[in-house]
Parts: sequence; structure tokens; C-alpha cells
Amino acid sequence: MRLILYSKPGCHLCEGLQEKLEQIQNLSFELEIRDITTREDWFGAYQYEVPVLFLSNRRGAEDAEELLPRPSPRASVQQLEEMLRKYLAN
Repeated sequence: MRLILYSKPGCHLCEGLQEKLEQIQNLSFELEIRDITTREDWFGAYQYEVPVLFLSNRRGAEDAEELLPRPSPRASVQQLEEMLRKYLAN
């Protein structure tokens, strides 16, 4: 299972979320960071929305990406882990 974080340089909310995701130890996932400034389509879609978090699950031959709700910047690592656990169970 993989989490995809759309981010951009200098985004403090993005950096905070990334730090918290990297601190989660009780869930197994791969974290992929996508810099929206590297592709026009990502920038156009997320320039006013970052950080944006997706859950990527391989279904058959294709990846299915599910948009996750943006966690509060005040959420603790534990609260973030609990939120992710709900989506991983599905």
C-alpha cells in the first residue's frame, strides 16, 4: 500500500504532514512525495489545495487512487495514524 502526498517547496502544511506521516510506526505503507511544481497537470490541479493525500491500491493491472480527507494541521501523529487505519481497513 502506498500513500501519495502532493506537495510543493516551501509549503509548511506539506512539510508538517510529511513529518507526521514519516513518524507513523504501527502502519505499513510506502510514502511517495510528488512535487506539484514538476508537472503542469499536478500544479493546475493542486496549486491551491496542497497538501493533498491519496491512498493508492493496486487493483488488477491498474492503480486506484482514493483521495483522503486533509487532516488538520493540529492533528497528532496518533490521530493521523487512526484516520489512516480507517481507510486502510477498507
